[in-house]
Amino acid sequence: MNYYSTSIAKLIEELSKLPGVGPKTAQRLAFFIINMPLEEVKSLSQAIIDAKEKIKYCRICYNITDTEVCNICSDKERDHSLICVVSHPMDVVAMEKIREYKGVYHVLHGVISPIEGVGPEDIKIKELLDRVKNGNVKEVILATNPDIEGEATAMYIAKLLKPLGIKVTRIAHGVPVGGDLEYTDVVTLSRALEGRREL
Repeated sequence: MNYYSTSIAKLIEELSKLPGVGPKTAQRLAFFIINMPLEEVKSLSQAIIDAKEKIKYCRICYNITDTEVCNICSDKERDHSLICVVSHPMDVVAMEKIREYKGVYHVLHGVISPIEGVGPEDIKIKELLDRVKNGNVKEVILATNPDIEGEATAMYIAKLLKPLGIKVTRIAHGVPVGGDLEYTDVVTLSRALEGRREL
């Protein structure tokens, strides 16, 4: 039995397509939207349309932007000889939040995942290599996630970059602050031990 009018049911259906939004959350959001003032709903709708129509990839790093070159790549204060390679645009946001990294980025838009049919040619690896070959890059930091696909992608990229004489590093992985060693998995502990530094 359908409890909703066609338009509400359609709204719930569309909202439930968003990541992390199940049927109950979609229903809650739909009713929230219905109760919003019409101008706010129009503003929300327009913001979604504008983002979809105006957002593109930076021609240098492939981060999302609404200009030809993103703010980070056009910033002369950044160290353009240092490239941090990340999987997704949200990873750039995460790195920028720490306010310590002063280099630039390269966004792969995915990781190598044979199970999902994603090969090296499906992500922005070729563009990274072209960028490194044509620029004054001294170091590439591989900051993909420490899962199987992220590790495979990092190893693949490192293998391609090493012959170019570029310093290739991997972000450290280890025990989280406030974590207990007894609950930390073996791989994480092993990485923490490998990434130890002198005090």
